[in-house]
Amino acid sequence: MYEKKQRGCIILEKLLIRGGNKLKGEVVISGAKNAAVAILPACLLVKGSCRIENLPDIKDVRLFLKILDNLGAKIEQINSNTVIIDCSDVSSHEPTGDLTRRMRGSSYLMGALLGRFHKFSVDPPGGCDFGTRPIDQHIKSFEALGAEIDFKRGMINGEAKELKGGSIFFDVVTVGATINAILAATLAEGQTIIENAAREPHIVDLANFLNALGANIRGAGTDTIRIRGVRELHGGSYAIIPDQIEAGTFMIAAAATRGDVTLRNVIPRHLDIISAKLTEAGASVENGEDSIRVWVEEGKKFRRINFVALPYPGFPTDMQPQLVTFLTTIEGTSTAREGVWDNRFRYTNELKRMGANIRVEGKIAIIDGVEKLVGSHVRATDLRAGAAMIIAGLMAEGTTEITDIYHIDRGYENFEEKFVSLGGQIERIQVVEDIY
Repeated sequence: MYEKKQRGCIILEKLLIRGGNKLKGEVVISGAKNAAVAILPACLLVKGSCRIENLPDIKDVRLFLKILDNLGAKIEQINSNTVIIDCSDVSSHEPTGDLTRRMRGSSYLMGALLGRFHKFSVDPPGGCDFGTRPIDQHIKSFEALGAEIDFKRGMINGEAKELKGGSIFFDVVTVGATINAILAATLAEGQTIIENAAREPHIVDLANFLNALGANIRGAGTDTIRIRGVRELHGGSYAIIPDQIEAGTFMIAAAATRGDVTLRNVIPRHLDIISAKLTEAGASVENGEDSIRVWVEEGKKFRRINFVALPYPGFPTDMQPQLVTFLTTIEGTSTAREGVWDNRFRYTNELKRMGANIRVEGKIAIIDGVEKLVGSHVRATDLRAGAAMIIAGLMAEGTTEITDIYHIDRGYENFEEKFVSLGGQIERIQVVEDIY
């Protein structure tokens, strides 16, 4: 459960969902979490003020702003989705460890601090746990630019007498290392070429942000990125792209409840693979200029499908739990293969509590469709699994109770409120427990 401590007691938060309603209406998608946690540390590279708009009001963003504040940045909160950040006076290359350990995105401080100070000392990052997350490719990119890396006192430390452009070839496609390489190379002397780079929309957004402030980055969105180092970046304004994963989550929820939902503030091409899978399963999808409508025709029978979670432009691994949940009540046998993480099927045990018939064999989940899910007590094992549990609760007969919802709050803005506005019956409740 989500814990808040007060004197003599702990307040536990959980969600109660009463299933059975079709989601209908319109929902506005927030700014992209994955872009935000890359762009915020990038502000460390800038001499001047950065005005960031369409920033999602989520726990991970608030945590990152606190990390920057502790480093000495001046932060002005204009409203819940707009902030002005000035890192001109930041002098420390060592962020507070108890903050960085709470989120995976804090790993981007390595590349940003290396680019700014030519050195960093950070605690290993935290975040969702679904398998080994090695940083060897991050280290490889830093070393290619002239840095030396060591691990002392439980810290990851890097230092370069000077940063010079170099050639980086990743052994595997990795979003995190691609972002760190971009951050470290932006102010490095000379040209850096990153090959086998990740192509996700939030990597393109980071490059666009840096270019808007004076960087020279070309090829983001392809597997080869070329960066010509510049002396400095200037201040400016930038609006973060809409969240591809939040949009996909609402798309699947609309189909799973046989509803009719229009999503506003989206980039439809970022959602092509999700639209394709929903259409394959039997849902209807219609793209607008910056909107998508998902609906299910009356009496339509869904079809079983198979899919593989892969790096972009493949089906997003962050959408894998949501799509598997949708497949649990489709007649026949569907399969899901996880092609990114080693262990991202732990949430399937929670779905089994609700009556799902799922068998996991290594990186493959085999889903035999059941007639219905039944409300139960489940927990959010990670951020995206938490979203999947909400979809399951909306699909299920009866009441579902979800605990450990702090995972959900990390990455979705006003999540339950948006579902309620579409007709979902979701209530956040607090339970006070004495700690004596």
